[in-house]
Amino acid sequence: MSNVEKLDVNKGPSSKAIGKMLRTSPIKLNDAVKSIRGKNVGDALSYLEFSKKRISNEAKKILESAIANAENNHNLDIDKLYVDEAYVGKNLVMKRFRPRARGRTGKILKPFSQLTIILREKAEGEKK
Repeated sequence: MSNVEKLDVNKGPSSKAIGKMLRTSPIKLNDAVKSIRGKNVGDALSYLEFSKKRISNEAKKILESAIANAENNHNLDIDKLYVDEAYVGKNLVMKRFRPRARGRTGKILKPFSQLTIILREKAEGEKK
């Protein structure tokens, strides 16, 4: 079963983009992405453009990819698109060690994240 078949068909046509191996923790990425959920695509792009968080540039690229998928692959109208879902998942964790006093080590974890953005087209009577 492909990813397109897993999407909820009852809500209408949708577009999806996934960003993998984003070099930040899932908590920080979720903090940057939670403010675009449910917004129109133009509002979400402008929010990510002017956000001060470093990872918002990567999130903006993934959102632009979802918009391009909607336009080119699914023939959706860009003016009617909104961010239906934007969720974050864990990915690889690099483990590093730093030497400490008396022959011990301190563990350093460098987490990676995964971001999935799903766009949907508004129906005529829908108020999102």
